Amino acid sequence: MLEVGTKAPDFTLEDSTGNKVSLKDFKGKKVVLYFYPRDNTPGCTREALAFKEAYEDFKAKDVVVIGISKDSVASHFKFAEKNGLPFILLSDPDTEVIKKYGVWQEKKMYGKTSMGVVRTTYIISEKGKIEKVYPKVKPDTNAGEILEYLAGEADK
Repeated sequence: MLEVGTKAPDFTLEDSTGNKVSLKDFKGKKVVLYFYPRDNTPGCTREALAFKEAYEDFKAKDVVVIGISKDSVASHFKFAEKNGLPFILLSDPDTEVIKKYGVWQEKKMYGKTSMGVVRTTYIISEKGKIEKVYPKVKPDTNAGEILEYLAGEADK
């Protein structure tokens, strides 16, 4: 897991339509980078829909929302289309970025241990530094917690 204050590792991945997207494309903007295990699973769908519901609030604050999983571009396209997702979904099938951000970890489910993506969200500052880390987030409350944090930032 990356620490607050460290430089966010740059990356270039394909979005749901096959376009290449780099973190550096958003320099000067705050970025919410959320990692999730898999398209079309109950928790990941709820999390994506919560970000969709809050998307206008993020846009009003000039914040970019990006979701990353190891699903394929085609899977992301279907997931985004089916759920009307207005934000960027990036495909990391080789888990290169997922590992750079420290979210590829050992997980236990039903007594079985395996490696997988631990649901984690990073807020990256306009200067490209990790501003806030949300480890092991809950799908239903993640977007709301981030908006609360961003509202508090505005009050400072």
